[in-house]
Amino acid sequence: MASLSLSLHHPCNSRTGFLGKRQGICLHVIPAGRVGFVRKTIECKESRIGKKPIEVPSNVTLTLEEQFIKAKGPLGELSLNYPGEVKVVKKESGKLRVSKTVETKRANQMHGLFRTLTDNIIVGVSKGFDKKLQLVGVGYRAAVEGKDLVMNLGFSHPVRMAVPEGLKVKVEENTRIIVSGYDKSEIGQFAASIKKWRPPEPYKGKGIRYADEVVRRKEGKAGKKK
Repeated sequence: MASLSLSLHHPCNSRTGFLGKRQGICLHVIPAGRVGFVRKTIECKESRIGKKPIEVPSNVTLTLEEQFIKAKGPLGELSLNYPGEVKVVKKESGKLRVSKTVETKRANQMHGLFRTLTDNIIVGVSKGFDKKLQLVGVGYRAAVEGKDLVMNLGFSHPVRMAVPEGLKVKVEENTRIIVSGYDKSEIGQFAASIKKWRPPEPYKGKGIRYADEVVRRKEGKAGKKK
């Protein structure tokens, strides 16, 4: 078995030069024994986020069972199942450590992700999270009526949204909405569903935006020059 190589800008005297002398390309035959292959083992680097230990407050009770963890605190109770690529262990110092069980690309991705998810449930049941939204627009206002969030957003009728169980909604100055709770994913999902009713438009900035969101504005069409 032999391999072929190309040489450029050299006259070709061999009849095997299928491109001819006009192209200046010639083929040379190299014995297969001279061609070598080098195999390298690629090691996945440990995630910078994943290798950080997780502090466990004294008011949080943990239950660890193989690929399952349950955290119970003053605000509520959350649990998490781990895939086979990662595992969680509790150190003698009381801190949690998420580590990989195999060295693969997927394990490296799951490492940082599940470390963050584990930290979220610990912080959630002990301190909680919140998400703030701002209503921008003439006549836009919100209020809490019982277990519902009622918003006037320029429609012919007010928008009424039921607050999910486990979440709390507070309205300040009729235009600031604060969604709080112990499940970070539920808070983000409900806040996104609120914003979906009136996403901020780029010309005047009217709509519902997150408190820390920067809305990129566009310049309106210029009038016709006289």
